Amino acid sequence: MRLLRLLITLGLFGPSALALAASHTIHQKGRMFSSELKTVKKGESLTLLNDDTVPHNVMSVSPGNEFDLGSQRPGTSTDVTFTKAGEVEIICAIHPRMKMTIAVTQ
Repeated sequence: MRLLRLLITLGLFGPSALALAASHTIHQKGRMFSSELKTVKKGESLTLLNDDTVPHNVMSVSPGNEFDLGSQRPGTSTDVTFTKAGEVEIICAIHPRMKMTIAVTQ
């Protein structure tokens, strides 16, 4: 599905569309996030990919950037878009040691 969207975007806007869409992926493996700190620009999306063997419930209660992905099964991914600048604390509600910070810039 993502590949189809990419091909349609490239067909409509050409190669310049790739420059507009920054790709940020955080992996979940070994009950850990692949990064403890990530910087994104306001309005950009982050893909949270569960390539672990167990479900995760990734969430944030940071004001302006709250989300709760619910139970994310192994092999699935979800995109989250950040709409407010500032620090966003992300945790897994199932595995307390899974924590990371997203720095959202203007």
